[in-house]
Amino acid sequence: MLEKKMSLLGKKKQRIGELFVEQGLINTNQLKDALKKQAQVGGHLGSILVEMGFVDTDTMLSFLSKQVGIPSLNLSKIDISPEVIKIMPIDKIKAMKVLPVTFDENSITLAMVNPKDMIAIRDIEFSLGKKVNPVVVLASQMEAVLKKLVEHPENGISGSNIEKDSHKIEIRKAPSLINLLKYLSNSPATDLMLTAGVPPSIKFGNDIRRASMNALTPDDCIRYAKELLKDKKWELFQEKGDFDTAITFPEIGRFRVNLYKQRNSISITLRYIKDILPSIEELNIPEWIKEYILMPQGLILISGPAGHGKTTTLNTIVDIINSTRKCNIITFEEPIEYLHKHKKSNVNQREIGTDTLSFIEGMKHVYRQDPDVIVIGDLRDAESFNVTLQAADTGHLVIASLHASNSVTTLERIVNMFPPHQQLFIRTRLADNLVFIFAQKLIPLKTGEGRILAYEAIINSIGIKNFIREGKTHQIRSQKTTIGTEDFIPLEISLANLYKSDLITFEDGLLYAENKQFFRDLTKTG
Repeated sequence: MLEKKMSLLGKKKQRIGELFVEQGLINTNQLKDALKKQAQVGGHLGSILVEMGFVDTDTMLSFLSKQVGIPSLNLSKIDISPEVIKIMPIDKIKAMKVLPVTFDENSITLAMVNPKDMIAIRDIEFSLGKKVNPVVVLASQMEAVLKKLVEHPENGISGSNIEKDSHKIEIRKAPSLINLLKYLSNSPATDLMLTAGVPPSIKFGNDIRRASMNALTPDDCIRYAKELLKDKKWELFQEKGDFDTAITFPEIGRFRVNLYKQRNSISITLRYIKDILPSIEELNIPEWIKEYILMPQGLILISGPAGHGKTTTLNTIVDIINSTRKCNIITFEEPIEYLHKHKKSNVNQREIGTDTLSFIEGMKHVYRQDPDVIVIGDLRDAESFNVTLQAADTGHLVIASLHASNSVTTLERIVNMFPPHQQLFIRTRLADNLVFIFAQKLIPLKTGEGRILAYEAIINSIGIKNFIREGKTHQIRSQKTTIGTEDFIPLEISLANLYKSDLITFEDGLLYAENKQFFRDLTKTG
């Protein structure tokens, strides 16, 4: 008896595609192709099998009828008059995905994609005072019917057009790339995400919101990608599978673009880059930073998690130097996002892969270009950091960004890039050249509209130098927080100030705090 029950449970778990393979109606390769398309564009597998020509409509309907124990109906073989449609409000038909087919005094025949939806059936029976006799229909045909009804409810439904219209659903036109970019540039969103299988999505703070439009297809994403990448760039992307660039669209603005392959399709992330860099006040960066960024030499590090505004902070610092000092600034970026105008300084922006083969190759020749300030978009490995330290050693001001969760882990990550036998030498060079580390995180605003910068900083005093040289950087947070100093500003102080100013919630402050009890103590919440 138990074995029989387990057998029945196993059958219940079988999916429609597996059952079709089992019954010899499709083969495993056809099922794989259909499942791949479903993953990319969404929708019901039954409809996809029909649309791909693996199963005909009547066979699919017959199968569905047997599965649910309810009669089926091919909507392409019937006409429904406007009088029948009018028995239910169009909004209700659309919301419930049902369709009146016939009715009399006591009952109504109702086409349904999900004829087991008892909540919908009871609701309709109660509102109409009639018994519902459900029939199962294909999802693609229902979508075609609903689209037709929304456009021209007064015409009723002509079955001869349903098959043709159901295929139109699949070749519907996605919004143009230009319109999407215009929308992003005029909205408070930071990013636009284009992925097959879901509608275009925009990112507000840490949340993704999908547009109320149809899901994109793989072909839509290919079309967008080809608009963004021309000729050699498209060939490089095809070869590498990932591509970063920045593109200016006249009368819209400049965008950072990342393309990558996934599930045999292309996904795209675009970020709008504002023409005017925000001031340090607008970014919530402390005023004291100006004192250090105008120093003639040393190493300044901007760190934080990915997507937390390091590039904007880095470029704002460059703009301050550009507006204040008369010097030669050379940047290495991948890609170039903000385009700097020459103010008091000359700003030479070099894009990795376009203006120079690589960062290392560019740094080999940088000293002949007579730089005063060298700016590095992203430090990723020991070789890059070694040449960065060399530039600081030779009397230049070097400003660089890297990924790290806080200021202390920034130091530890740099040292750990190198093998153990080199780490003492690296700590000594780092202690000698470091000016400060500015580690930042973007915290959701209490209003729900955007994010605000919280920071912590390590300023390289004699005490900090000793911590670095002696390999005791892990003690900076515990010792400096306890005694309170000017050379270490913990993140919790910035978070507490934002909370007290009613800009962020206590919960978000606690979530991002490194030392949660210290944050509670600062906000006096126990």
